[in-house]
Parts: sequence; C-alpha cells; structure tokens
Amino acid sequence: MTSPRLLGLPPGVLARTVETGRGAFAALQALPDPARQARSASGGLALLVPGWTGSKEDFLAILQPLADAGFSAVAVDQRGQFETPGVEDPGAYTINALADDAAALAVALGGPVHLVGHSFGGIVARVTALRHPRLVRSLTLLCSGPAAIPGDRRELLTQMAAVIAAQGLGATWAAKQAYDRSVGVAELPQEVEAWLERRFHANHPVSLREITLRLVDETDRVDELAASGVPVLVAYGEADDGWPPAEQVAMAHRLGAPSVAIPGAGHSPATERPQALVDLLTVFWSTLATEDAGR
Repeated sequence: MTSPRLLGLPPGVLARTVETGRGAFAALQALPDPARQARSASGGLALLVPGWTGSKEDFLAILQPLADAGFSAVAVDQRGQFETPGVEDPGAYTINALADDAAALAVALGGPVHLVGHSFGGIVARVTALRHPRLVRSLTLLCSGPAAIPGDRRELLTQMAAVIAAQGLGATWAAKQAYDRSVGVAELPQEVEAWLERRFHANHPVSLREITLRLVDETDRVDELAASGVPVLVAYGEADDGWPPAEQVAMAHRLGAPSVAIPGAGHSPATERPQALVDLLTVFWSTLATEDAGR
C-alpha cells in the first residue's frame, strides 16, 4: 500500500470530477502555466493510474512538478477506488473493463496521453495500450510486472480476497494491519494511519476483491505489448518489494524498452523519490517529442 506523505492538496493541484462515456471519475489535476507551456519543447497530457488499495493521492507529490515541466497531469481513482463510485457487478472490474475506463478518461481529457500505471495500475495501463493504442502516446510501467505478482504474496492476496468476500472491509483492514505489524512494517503518524484507514474503507468491496484476484491470476502479455509499437518505459524503485527488480528488467528486455532503477525508492517512487521520478518521466516524454519532431 502506498502511503502519501502529503494529505492536503499542494498549491496548483485541483480536485475535479472527469465525466466520461463510462461514468464519472474522481481526479486530481495540475495544469502548466500557459507561458511555460508555450516555451516547452514537448508538453502533453499525462494520465496517472494508481495501484492496488491506492488512489489518486499516491501521485500528489509529482503533479505540480510535472505541470512545472510543461505537462498537464491528471491522477485518477479507478472504478470503485476511494472517491470514484463502484458497482456490484464483478464484470465491471475485469482488466479489459478497467482499461476501457482509462481509455474513456483519455478521450474525455483530450488525449492521446502519456499513460503511467503504478503496480496494479500498470497492468491496467498495459491493456489500455493494447486495446486503445491510438490513445496512448507512451506507457510507463512503474513498479509493475509482466504477470501475476510472484512469491508468497500471491497466497496472501488470495486469502485477502476471501476475507473481503466473507467478512467485509473492516475485518480485512484489521487483518492487514496485524500482518504488517508482524513483519515489521513501521507504524505511520496517527493522522496518516487514520487517512489510510478511511481510504481503505471507501473502496467498493467488490472492486477491491476483484482487483486483488486480478493480481493473482493476470497472464503474461509482454510479447503483445512489444508488438504494439507503443513506446514503453519500465521504472522501479531499487528496493521494490512488489515484483522483483530483476523480473522488471527482464520484462524491459523483452519489450526492447529502457529500464531505470530509482535510487532510494521501494515500491512507491512517487512518494519516496518524487523529483527523481518527475525527472525520469519528463526526459522520456521530451525525448519522444524530439523524435516526433525529427520525423
């Protein structure tokens, strides 16, 4: 779980609702200064998709810096996450359905977009690029892997999905907190813990259960992505504890894409090393703009 270090909105970041052909989505947006945007060699629109148990707030620390670099930046809650309403139908949370949501957001925002998917959001973003390549100017897989999450976490996630279905979010949160303490996860400041608990309980239970199961059963579609022609960047914290960094590097090799380890970061570079991530993204996007201009 990503723990935002900012709980209030920084200057220049606005909360909004994005209306799409597939419903309304809660979002945070930062817009570049018009004069700065006019001077930018690249510019463009970035759509940031959060991961499992996450939300748009996971990107708070990078929204305004991206705008300062000349990019319009929008972070969203996926369907059923935090402040975006969910539905009871499990079919609304298949990877294809969530990818179609992201595509609808790109259309509503005036895409194509530089799509950034964190962790589970990377799985969604990958399928968005496969299903809607004309809407994706580039794809950044941030701390995300080629298929289902590996190792012992698969069993833990399977158990968690069962607890959500049988006992609800309250019992699931309590069990998760007890597990975190048992493996030495440090307690956070009280106000952050309270906010994380509120966010967790705001998830639609069907959404959280189905997303959890998708992390367990997602198949490898790297070769399809490599054949799509969408420019890809693979980025991860050097101490990422989600998908092993070696697995992410191997995925990048299969994609023919650059892979970059972010020093001093684990599974959440947007909160742990925000400026390093901003620098990495803006160089990637600006390089694509330069290549387009050359063609």
